[in-house]
Amino acid sequence: MAADSGLLLSLVEEFVSGLQDSKAKDTATGVKEGQFTILQLVEALGLSLTSSQPHTRARGVQLLSEVLHECYGNLTEREVEVLIAFYENRLKDHYVITPPVLQGLRALTKCTALPPGSAVSMLRSLFQDVHVQSLMLAERSCVYNMLINLMETREAELKGLGADFVFGFVQSMDGERDPRNLLLAFQIAKNIIHRGYDLGKFTEELFEVTSCYFPIDFSPPPNDPHGITKEELIEALRAVLTGTPKFAEFLLPLIIEKLDSDIQSAKLDSLQTLTACVSQYEHKDLAEFLEGLWTSLRREVFQTSSERIESAGLTALTALTSCLSRSVLNSDSEDSLSTFLDLVLKDCKHHLCEPDLKLVWPSAKLLQAACSGSNRASHIVTAAVMPSLIEQYSSRTQCSHRRTLLEVVLRFIQSVKTSQSSENVEESVFLAFRQSLCSMVFSALSETNSSLQITATSMLTPLAQQTGLLLASDIELAVDHLNRILLTEEDDRVSLAVVESAGTLAELYPEAFITQLIPRLKKEMFSEPMDQDNNREASEEHSHHAVRQRCLSALAAVSTQPSVVRESTPVLLEVLSSAHTGSVGFSVEEVVLACRSLQRIAEQVQDTEETGRCFHELIIPRLLSLALQAALQSEGSSSRRSPLVEEVVLSAMVPVISTSCSMLQPMLAGQTASRAVSLFLNGDVSFLPDNSFPSHIQLLKKQQGDSWSQSQMVCLLMGCVCSLPRSVEVPQMDQLLSQLEEMSCTCSHPLSYTSAAKCFAGLVNKRPQGDSLDSLIQRTMKRVCRELDSASSPVRTQAFTLMIWVAKALLLRYHPLSTALTDKLFSLLDDADLGAMAADGFSLLMSDSADVLNRGCHADVRIMYRQRFFSENSAKLVQGFNAAPKEKKPNYLKALSNIVNKLPKQVQITELPALLSLLLEALSCPDQGVQLSTLSCLEPVLIDPPSALIQQLEALVGRLLALISSPAMSVKIASLRCIHALSRFPAHEILPFRARVLRALARPLDDKKRLVRSEAVQARGEWFLLGSPGGR
Repeated sequence: MAADSGLLLSLVEEFVSGLQDSKAKDTATGVKEGQFTILQLVEALGLSLTSSQPHTRARGVQLLSEVLHECYGNLTEREVEVLIAFYENRLKDHYVITPPVLQGLRALTKCTALPPGSAVSMLRSLFQDVHVQSLMLAERSCVYNMLINLMETREAELKGLGADFVFGFVQSMDGERDPRNLLLAFQIAKNIIHRGYDLGKFTEELFEVTSCYFPIDFSPPPNDPHGITKEELIEALRAVLTGTPKFAEFLLPLIIEKLDSDIQSAKLDSLQTLTACVSQYEHKDLAEFLEGLWTSLRREVFQTSSERIESAGLTALTALTSCLSRSVLNSDSEDSLSTFLDLVLKDCKHHLCEPDLKLVWPSAKLLQAACSGSNRASHIVTAAVMPSLIEQYSSRTQCSHRRTLLEVVLRFIQSVKTSQSSENVEESVFLAFRQSLCSMVFSALSETNSSLQITATSMLTPLAQQTGLLLASDIELAVDHLNRILLTEEDDRVSLAVVESAGTLAELYPEAFITQLIPRLKKEMFSEPMDQDNNREASEEHSHHAVRQRCLSALAAVSTQPSVVRESTPVLLEVLSSAHTGSVGFSVEEVVLACRSLQRIAEQVQDTEETGRCFHELIIPRLLSLALQAALQSEGSSSRRSPLVEEVVLSAMVPVISTSCSMLQPMLAGQTASRAVSLFLNGDVSFLPDNSFPSHIQLLKKQQGDSWSQSQMVCLLMGCVCSLPRSVEVPQMDQLLSQLEEMSCTCSHPLSYTSAAKCFAGLVNKRPQGDSLDSLIQRTMKRVCRELDSASSPVRTQAFTLMIWVAKALLLRYHPLSTALTDKLFSLLDDADLGAMAADGFSLLMSDSADVLNRGCHADVRIMYRQRFFSENSAKLVQGFNAAPKEKKPNYLKALSNIVNKLPKQVQITELPALLSLLLEALSCPDQGVQLSTLSCLEPVLIDPPSALIQQLEALVGRLLALISSPAMSVKIASLRCIHALSRFPAHEILPFRARVLRALARPLDDKKRLVRSEAVQARGEWFLLGSPGGR
């Protein structure tokens, strides 16, 4: 024990006299390990603590405080009591001792063994003996943290102090300026307010000591290590100011005053604070200030120069109206809401009678914001303004005036819908104006003015969404109008609005669209234009094509409910069937549009078992049947070629099948997989409608001669099996993969072998990890490499296609064998025949695929696979470029550009300096695709250039100026943007290039393309200002 005592005295001596701060940690370790106790440490510090030298006493207290900071959890209640008494006494000592005393008290506030009454004792001593704002930053922070700790653990004791605690805090905070401490102080003030501390007679003092910072005006210094933002301070202060209605009499005049400020941020902060505070207030808190608040809000909306301030003002008005609406009316009390809305109506209502003046919209917005506040407010406002708006619409003749009035009414309906939805009100406030509103909408739909029609179409949806405004007869009339406009109106904007409105209304009233819209659209689509002397006029044919296009879009838009899908999808399938048989003359483009409509339906329809069965039993079998009929017909003796064998049509069918299969329930998905595999492997056509197919169909076998119409159907197989969830087992997997590999390596038809390779890759990506998968990949790699290594092989392109897709499938899931395939891809960059294709292959590896190997198809895609591929292979690319002969270097540059261009921008900025020399070479590459992708990589880096880039300015400027004469417009624009970005470099670095750049930029000023001229003007303007008076 004597040895421990000696050690303790030694540690104390070295810390106090030797000024060795590290000995505090050694002492704390000794206390933790039980070598000595805290009270023994106090005894050992006796001479130091009683020294006549303040600095010696301060060092002694500092040692004790630092040890307490490490060991406060092990203290007993008796030890804590002794230490508190000691520290409270030390607060009366010399000022140099105060900082370590506060550190010690802060540690004690964290103790669980804090004796009853000690919190009050500490705070009384603190408030009496310490002037907080005369302390340094760290000590002030210590005081605030003490308060926070005690408020968390000894709240009842602190509340026992009553208003004295609030007064002590106000004195401590008064004059605080550091943002770090302000966040702590605001947190304490918020706790005082929200946790029910007694403010007593110090309510105004607490408000004054915090509101002096309102509105917050703080700009963090650059590279601020503390990360405190202006927004954090604003939110913290707002929580204090808006926390209690007791502040209303002080806060509301302050907000009105700050709204007179010319500083935009002050206005915005004031409006947002007003919105926050009125949610806590009652009407009596606001009554005295309503007129002043309304005057300020009206001014901010009428005279605003900022959309953010206007929006904040309208939000505040809504919140204010909502607050006033919560008041309970007594027989002897004034209705604050009516009083306030009278002010609003008095200043705004008369402007609505002047639809050609600019104050119409600000007035309408203010009234609509008030409407949104509550159902009661919407009743008062609509009763006041709607009769006038309806009367004006009837009396006005100019379309522009009528459109403005209709738009104002539309906004009112939308704002009222907001207030009703928040209060769960069923009956619409517009019920009294139902007939007039319907007349307005239907008369506008009958007009020939497109803007009026668009507004009226937009108005149908909110009318339909409010209970009782549209009767069944009104819905029928609305559908008739939409139908008429859809079939006759050639303005794309109008038809787009009609299609959108029809889609929304069909969700609410599906039966009307089933009985009225779909039959008429079907009739129109299947009608043929009249022949004139057996020779159709081109304009009439074009017009009929446009009508069919609108009909197909409308069919897709209205098909969101299962009941509508059951009626609309047969129509779309009949379009494909009629196009195949030739009974109706549908063009290839129209067939593609029908497929896209089916795809849209699959994407948007409600995911239910009913819709799943519709796609499983009707749509997918029908598509497969039609495609197979077309394939067999094209191989027969028929002279007519079905549009369904066209590549563009088959490619449009794939997403229909893949989208629907990806959303099937597991049981239906398994059945679909089984059917598709059975059809393509075994020729099983039993599940197909119109089953008149010959026996022994072999869709995955090599066709006789050069026939490809059957083999290209493998893309539909891909759509089926590659989009299924990973939990669904694909039957006959090994045989299927073998046949797909064979087709992809032997077929000569591009769509066929590419689709087979993609299907193979999609299945490999989802196959479980194991020896079976590894042996399959190795066998495929062996075959692919054999074909690629044979320069005379006729199927090298097919083998390369299979390799690149399998490489992508493995890369996405981080399979270890992906490296072997990507290494082979790197080696092919030197190949005379496949080098350019290999360079393009890197773009495929890094890009998202639309029809396979994406998350929508449930593929196994790991996060950040692009970054991982880049980090593992960028060095190989650089080495290959350095070792490649001159004629092969463009392939490496293109590969690099394709890889880097697909990386996230932040990764590009980080990694580009190391690849700068290659990117500069890429700018000299004759391939325009390489030039464009390299320029798009460079542009974000030029905004904040690394030092390596500044050192290469001569080469960079020369190459960029050469590219502004490129024949490709996109390259010109990208190079001009980069030159523009260069003007932001340090002036002393780029001034030597100023004259040269200005001369070069003169030429694109006369370019024939407006976009090029525009970029040239902006870039040249910046370079002109460089080094000039008033410029940079």
